[in-house]
Amino acid sequence: MKIYNSLTRTKEEFVPMEEGKVKMYACGITVYDDCHIGHARQAITYDMISQYLRYRGYDVTYVRNYTDVDDKIIARANEQGINPLDYSQQKIVEAEEDLDRLNVIDADIKPKASENIDNIIDFTSKLIEKGHAYVSDRGDVYFSVKSFPGYGKLSNRNPDELISGVRKDVEEGKEDPRDFALWKAAKEGEISWESPWGQGRPGWHIECSTMILHNLGETIDIHGGGKDLIFPHHENEIAQSEALTGKPFVRCWTHNGLIKVNGQKMSKSLGNSLTIKQALEKYDPEVIRYAMLSKHYSSDLDLNEREFALSENQLYYFYNTLNNIDMFLAQNEVSDSEVQIEGNISDKIESNFVEAMDDDFNSSAAIAQLYPISKFANGLVKDKKYPAGTRAKILNEIKNKIKSTYSILGIMQEEPVQFINEMKQKHLQRLNLSIEQVEEMIQERTKAKAERNYAVADELRRNLDEMGIILNDSKDGTTWDLKELYNLSVEQPTDVSKKNDTTDSRETR
Repeated sequence: MKIYNSLTRTKEEFVPMEEGKVKMYACGITVYDDCHIGHARQAITYDMISQYLRYRGYDVTYVRNYTDVDDKIIARANEQGINPLDYSQQKIVEAEEDLDRLNVIDADIKPKASENIDNIIDFTSKLIEKGHAYVSDRGDVYFSVKSFPGYGKLSNRNPDELISGVRKDVEEGKEDPRDFALWKAAKEGEISWESPWGQGRPGWHIECSTMILHNLGETIDIHGGGKDLIFPHHENEIAQSEALTGKPFVRCWTHNGLIKVNGQKMSKSLGNSLTIKQALEKYDPEVIRYAMLSKHYSSDLDLNEREFALSENQLYYFYNTLNNIDMFLAQNEVSDSEVQIEGNISDKIESNFVEAMDDDFNSSAAIAQLYPISKFANGLVKDKKYPAGTRAKILNEIKNKIKSTYSILGIMQEEPVQFINEMKQKHLQRLNLSIEQVEEMIQERTKAKAERNYAVADELRRNLDEMGIILNDSKDGTTWDLKELYNLSVEQPTDVSKKNDTTDSRETR
């Protein structure tokens, strides 16, 4: 298994510190507002990575934090006249509901900044003792960047050129503009805790280093987050953690790509901010996951109506394949026949999946393989040169392997008929039609044909065609589909395996 390491800028063979075990951390959500689609991508990405590592036999301890103390959280809570921790807890509950609907499996440990104040104070105190941090006259504590020679190694920046990237809200009291806050002195009316330096609260960066040390130890195998966290957040984590322990902080850094909406950076000021709740009002949860995972996790993703439409139609095609298999199995018993079927793809499903995912968790390549699988399965359903029982055996194997293997990505898990009908109903609503109305018109056409009233039958077919309904007649009857779901189903997801170095970023925290 190879993983792209943002620190070394190369794909490296993954070898955890302790054989068979993986310590993994991903930066979580700052809960000052409803979770947006960028939060969804980060959560889905590291859910996928943790589940695949488990599939490969590793004992994974996965930690994803919540920042529940922050300037924006305090401001929002003050606007509503409630305690900031009560406000953030309410938002955490909502975030959990959003992620659960997206089938994101919980991290093993979900620490909060507010629950680690003593640990943060201890961490900060030790940095002061080691000469890596200092206390300002007003009680702020800053990390001294010049005390850590390796600063800038993750972002590949010269420390002398980093002033422009430093947050501007902590300038007062610094010895060097590059220094960053470990502890912030309390302002009037703010939530705060007692510390050796007076009342205050944690800075942003220190909480992740502290929670990693407390929950996973001094060195971990994998650390993840959005590309926009590389600097300053992850750079600062490295500095404060390695300054404290004198040991490598993270063996492999991974970063998911950023999200734009309709080609623009997502922001409320542009009116294109998309929350998870808003996305779920329009799209099936599995469609959202698919849209994220059909691109390589490290690539930037431009979400728009077309991208979601492609995801719907591709999934629709795959679920139709499973439904075709189900219908064939309902009519034919599985046989133990050893007849060899030319081009049998069933034995390669799992190995091809592993080959794709072992190459830096390339879910895009893994998903693309569903096309040849579906093509073979749909062809086998119709291929009468082989015994029905033999075909049933192979088709049953294909179905089971798709369900089990792609469960690691959190897709192909719904009942095929249910997914198909939900997609049909959604698209019919735009036409002010229902499934029942379409099927009633098809029954009228069938009756007209039986009565040799071909003019009426042809007229009904033309009407349905104008509505975007495709009819497929066979000896078993008439089935139907929707043009807008059917026509795009053949466009395959792109296999994006190269790193995208776009720097136009959106804050994911």
